[in-house]
Amino acid sequence: MPKNKGKGGKNRKRGKNEADDDKRELVFKEDGQEYAQVLRMLGNGRCESMCIDGTKRLSHIRGKMHKKVWIAAGDIILVGLRDYQDDKADVILKYMPDEARLLKAYGELPDNIRLNEGIVGGIDDEEDGAGDDYIEFEDEDIDKI
Repeated sequence: MPKNKGKGGKNRKRGKNEADDDKRELVFKEDGQEYAQVLRMLGNGRCESMCIDGTKRLSHIRGKMHKKVWIAAGDIILVGLRDYQDDKADVILKYMPDEARLLKAYGELPDNIRLNEGIVGGIDDEEDGAGDDYIEFEDEDIDKI
């Protein structure tokens, strides 16, 4: 009978807590990096993100974060820009909601970015205008109809 060499299987690894609850130091961007908000997840470790400089980029989630840090639409991330591809970037860090609020308070993020709503299209530039198709009626107009 073979001797057990490990401490458990897949479920033990899944249940292992990486101590994410503790406070970490706030990381600011450096040159070659940019803040971005995730517009939508594409699968295969990629997401579409709108950077603060106004450029929409295809971001690749690095292997250290893959299946460990879960990223959703509306999250604030730090991306590393590529010298040779301007339309692609690499996700370096995902900011927790309280860290994103601190970044906005420090003036690192612009005021027109919406943080904790989990919406697609967080930056209010020239978006497609979805949701602007309603008509307002007064009470008199409703009686006429």
